[in-house]
Amino acid sequence: MMDDINMLDRQTDAGSGPIRRTALHDTLVNRLRDMIIEGDLEPGTRLHEGQLGEQLGVSRTPLREAIKYLASEGLVELVPSRGAVVKRFSGRDVQDMLTVLRTLEELAGRLACELASDAEIRAVREMHDEMVARYRSGDRLNYYKLNQAIHIAIVRLAKNATLSEVQLMLQTRLKRIRFIGHEGQEKWAAAVAEHEEMIAALEARDGAKLSEVLGRHLAKAWERVRDAI
Repeated sequence: MMDDINMLDRQTDAGSGPIRRTALHDTLVNRLRDMIIEGDLEPGTRLHEGQLGEQLGVSRTPLREAIKYLASEGLVELVPSRGAVVKRFSGRDVQDMLTVLRTLEELAGRLACELASDAEIRAVREMHDEMVARYRSGDRLNYYKLNQAIHIAIVRLAKNATLSEVQLMLQTRLKRIRFIGHEGQEKWAAAVAEHEEMIAALEARDGAKLSEVLGRHLAKAWERVRDAI
């Protein structure tokens, strides 16, 4: 199942040692993305290629390409005279993106219940069950990756390529913001409870209910992060 998550979210657990040359670009992108999500590279931080290259055990050329890729995702900003900087979003930026994401996922929830096959719904249930197991074990980063993979999977069940493309772009830009929304046991437990409602509605093919839960979940996402922005 984790292979499915990596395909959806293009993320892997990279560990903490020097990076080998196998699949170097993807590994570097994943490592840097995780560092941004977990706050090791905070918003506004300049990405010094020399320091990062030494830390990760790679040369500047593949590192520079990985940084450019993260810039294309919207997680890094290429600033004249400053170089690459971790993107800093204002509270208004985040609220606006979450508003659009909420609308997209509400639509996707209705369509998914109409169009998804039983096998596709079972696959989402498997991801959900694994996500809950990660929650119970306190594995926050991999819980978060499964959480995000579930949102992507539900949107893909809507069978609308444009919807999936725009949702994925916004979700990628909000990765760090959504991650801090799970800080604190109370917030984390509330998010898991909302996901329990989501999977129940999807399995019941109750499009109105799934749309409502997704909308409420993303409205709550803003409430959980606004004080931290």
